[in-house]
Amino acid sequence: MKRFSSLFALLISIVAFSQQQGKLRKVATVGFLNVENLWDTIRSADYIDGTKDIKNPAFHRSIPMDSIKFLETEKYDGPWSDGALKGKKAVRIQSGSEEFTPKSAKNYGSKIYKAKLANEAKVISEMGAQYTKTAPAVVGLIEVENRQVIQDLVNEPALKKYDYGIIHYNSYDYRGIDVALIYQKRRFTPTNSLKKELVIYGDNGKREYTRDILVVTGFLDNEKVAFFMNHWPSRRGGEAISLPKRNAAAALLKQQMDSVRAADPATKLFAMGDFNDDPVSPSLKNHLKAQPNPKDLSEETPYLNLMYPLYKKGVASLAYQDAPNLFDQIIVSKNVVSDQVTKEYSVYKTEIFAPAYLVNKEGNYKGYPFRSWNGDQFTGGYSDHFPAFVVLQKEP
Repeated sequence: MKRFSSLFALLISIVAFSQQQGKLRKVATVGFLNVENLWDTIRSADYIDGTKDIKNPAFHRSIPMDSIKFLETEKYDGPWSDGALKGKKAVRIQSGSEEFTPKSAKNYGSKIYKAKLANEAKVISEMGAQYTKTAPAVVGLIEVENRQVIQDLVNEPALKKYDYGIIHYNSYDYRGIDVALIYQKRRFTPTNSLKKELVIYGDNGKREYTRDILVVTGFLDNEKVAFFMNHWPSRRGGEAISLPKRNAAAALLKQQMDSVRAADPATKLFAMGDFNDDPVSPSLKNHLKAQPNPKDLSEETPYLNLMYPLYKKGVASLAYQDAPNLFDQIIVSKNVVSDQVTKEYSVYKTEIFAPAYLVNKEGNYKGYPFRSWNGDQFTGGYSDHFPAFVVLQKEP
């Protein structure tokens, strides 16, 4: 673990730039953080009101369990998908919600919840700040329970002054966790957002419910961009056995990226998240066709994995049983890559963010991310993943 832990502090530039001394740059950080089970303290369920428009947050929302008796519902035994639930009103129990309540073994009350919020807000506020002197313009979030926990997060003192907006859709994930996007309203203007359900099946032929891919388009400092937030199926059951599920996620992501790019090739694309695979895994390499080096980019292979150079140097974003992995990645379209600074944003630096306070300093997990939970014990830590970010630059 010595090599594993020592590499997190490295600041690695993935593109070399010839910069004039003292020349001003306009900069922006785009990044993401796995907030490791950011749940509220209330036992919850999902309520789907299929009489509403799918893009209406009230179509699929999180509600306290004791509110169910006040709502119109019907018995539903069909597949859980937005399309199948049109016109219906149904309740889906969140299997993970019960674990995060004051009555659970975790004793998850308001004190721990507030500590979690403060910790995650601190990390977000500092991502890329050594380069930009401010908080990120756009941040993806992984493992959020519902919109309310995101609202509580952006209202934390460390983030409130940045006036973050929220884009979130509930998924049918079996545990009840979702991905989301927050953004500084003065810098990013969303024009459209949607979720794409990933339909996968287990060995028994039954559908397995997982996180959606969140697609958001808009303007970052007046440049047309698109963000794709991911939390791909885990390696539960083994890497090889579970790989087809991530291959399916890669194919869905590629289809969405290709679609946005075809509609407007000038749009700058950013796919990011926890892929549960490394940059060299078949899902990313063969199905998404994310390239390792800028020289490999073409019209047929237009996506660059910014994390590949870090991976080759041994940098990791998590570890399991002493095996380091770089699952947390950022992939961009080729129009974000340039060997010189222009009037449009291009990549300046890509990093795994691992300041000292995010790294475990002792015990069996020395060098690992300082996670929030050790079984049912709250550690006071932050996440079981290090976050990742990319700093963009252009002429002012």
